Amino acid sequence: MKELTLKQIADWCGGKVSARFEHLRVSRMQSDSRKVRSGDLFVALKGAKADGHDFAETAINHGAVAALVSRPISEKLPSIEVEDTLRAYGEIAAGYRKLTGVKVVGITGSVGKTTTKEMTASVLEAAYHTAKTEGNHNNNLGLPMTIMDMPENTEVAVLEMGMNHSGEMEYLSDIARPDLAIITNIGTMHIEHLGTREGILQAKLEIMRGMPDDGAGVFNGDEPLLWNIRAIGKHKKYYYGIENHACDVTATDIVELDDGVRFVVHGFGQQFELFVPMLGRHAVYNALAATTVGLLLGVKAEKIQARFSSFHNTGMRQKIYVKNGVTIIEDCYNAGPESTEAALDVLAGIKTDGRRIAVLGDMLELGNRSAAEHYRIGRLAVGKADLLLTYGEHSVRTLTGAITGGMNPKNTDHFDTHEDMAHMLKMRVSEGDVVLFKGSRGMRMEKVLQLFLDDKK
Repeated sequence: MKELTLKQIADWCGGKVSARFEHLRVSRMQSDSRKVRSGDLFVALKGAKADGHDFAETAINHGAVAALVSRPISEKLPSIEVEDTLRAYGEIAAGYRKLTGVKVVGITGSVGKTTTKEMTASVLEAAYHTAKTEGNHNNNLGLPMTIMDMPENTEVAVLEMGMNHSGEMEYLSDIARPDLAIITNIGTMHIEHLGTREGILQAKLEIMRGMPDDGAGVFNGDEPLLWNIRAIGKHKKYYYGIENHACDVTATDIVELDDGVRFVVHGFGQQFELFVPMLGRHAVYNALAATTVGLLLGVKAEKIQARFSSFHNTGMRQKIYVKNGVTIIEDCYNAGPESTEAALDVLAGIKTDGRRIAVLGDMLELGNRSAAEHYRIGRLAVGKADLLLTYGEHSVRTLTGAITGGMNPKNTDHFDTHEDMAHMLKMRVSEGDVVLFKGSRGMRMEKVLQLFLDDKK
């Protein structure tokens, strides 16, 4: 980040700083006292297990210039005092975002946010110094952290923005002030909190609230809820899609290959072929969103092609690899009905002489739709999975759906622990099989995967 004085920072967040310390300059924000270095402003956050205020003096003694606090510390130590340090962190990030003039691309949606973020950042890196959200830093703490951690030469920031409840996205939008806002889709995740898909739509649209007047939305035009608002609101909207040929950017001639998907992009008077090294039709949507942003920001088609040809996904988002002769589809980061359906399509699309095995955990936050959605996923698994194993109290309905849909009960099983599930997998999985691991974040399906891979015989 650019160097800032304590006075600048205090002005942004309405904080109090002693006049004798106003001139002090900071070059980084840090909320972990163990990672403090010279030049930092230590942010004292209150957590469930620890209070950063207890470490403020230690942080300054270890090189921090000052501390951002919500209760007084020694008058001898430089500090900015505010009512709420977390909210102040957001206000500081909002002020810094305005100061830098960086162009911001915000990304939200029920499914595909992180992959779309990674693709968009990759495309823009071909033409701009680009910063992006790292890991899952997409909330009221992670977003300010990402903005304040931007390298000084950043020209474009690609920011993932998550929410669970109404009002949360508006808060993030006021901080980020996105110039372009991608909404990947409107699914059923968080319906427990928002009631209906229409409620989810309105919560996602809050991403536009902080947008400048000349900003624009980049929306999935195959999602009727998003397409139907194209004439509503003051901001320009661009659409991408596969089925809806009225979109600004479309994909045709889609060919799913063993190592990815190839298709032709049409948009803004251009036509060119893309290869994306990810399996599944959903990868086309993610790539179209990133491509639309790239074209809007002037990235050349040949550079977009080059970036996608070498694209690699991150973290626990869908990765496919072979271990001990078994093809693993690792997709453990999160799960909703839409992403689980897409993962089953990937499982079904992989060529193999062995069996296709779906290892599914609960899909959380579905409220009163949980039973119906788990049952529906079970019905969809018929014909796509030869063996279905489930974990969690809700996914019992997934087995019921599969058996009702015609799957042999002998090819289904349910487990109450990660250990029992992994043990059964070790006994039943053979060389040549393809195994999908998928579940909501709270189900920790990566633990089943790790137990399965450890000492696999």
